[in-house]
Amino acid sequence: MRTRAGPTSRSARSTHSVKDLLKRSLPALTRLTDQAARQSLWGEWLSAHLPAEIHARVSGVNEREGTLVVFAESATWCARLRFALMELEGSLRAAHPVVQSIEVRVLPRS
Repeated sequence: MRTRAGPTSRSARSTHSVKDLLKRSLPALTRLTDQAARQSLWGEWLSAHLPAEIHARVSGVNEREGTLVVFAESATWCARLRFALMELEGSLRAAHPVVQSIEVRVLPRS
C-alpha cells in the first residue's frame, strides 16, 4: 500500500510505503519488543521460583542495564517480596548473570 505525500506537482511527489515508514521506526519497535520479551521471561521465572501468594502480588518487572526492578502492589508486599528475592538471589544470578543488582519497588495495580 502506497500513499502520496507532499505537493501535488508530479515532480515534487513523494511516495511512502508502509514498509519504508516502519523502517524508520524499527529501532523503537525493536526496543519495545525486546523489552516485552524480557518482561515475559522474568514473569515466567518469578512465577516458577516465588511462592504463589507473593508472585500474585507482583505488579510488574523491568530489567535495564543490569538492574532487575520488581514491583509489588503495596509496601507490605514489597517487604515480603524483597526478602523472598534475597533468598533467591544466588539462583537468580546463576540463571541470569547480566543482573548486577535487584531492586524492589511499590507499584499499585490500576
